Amino acid sequence: MKTVMSVKIDDDVKASAQEVAKSAGLTLSALINSYLRQVAATRRIELYAPEPMSPKLEALIAEVESELQSNSASKQFNTVEDFLSDIKK
Repeated sequence: MKTVMSVKIDDDVKASAQEVAKSAGLTLSALINSYLRQVAATRRIELYAPEPMSPKLEALIAEVESELQSNSASKQFNTVEDFLSDIKK
């Protein structure tokens, strides 16, 4: 049997959580339901607040992503021997 919960949440928190849920292909209800199932199954409450990235780290990540997209991040090798001889240089 399903039940309805009523929870008071700040508007900005709800909007942000809905964006996160949507990016994962979930509704906010499904996200909350999943989290409550996890709490019930594990008997643990785990909350995370990731630290924001520094501007330097954001720049490094952007650089790496750009290199990956341009395919200049790494060499391509046809054989293991070619790879091994390159890394021994």
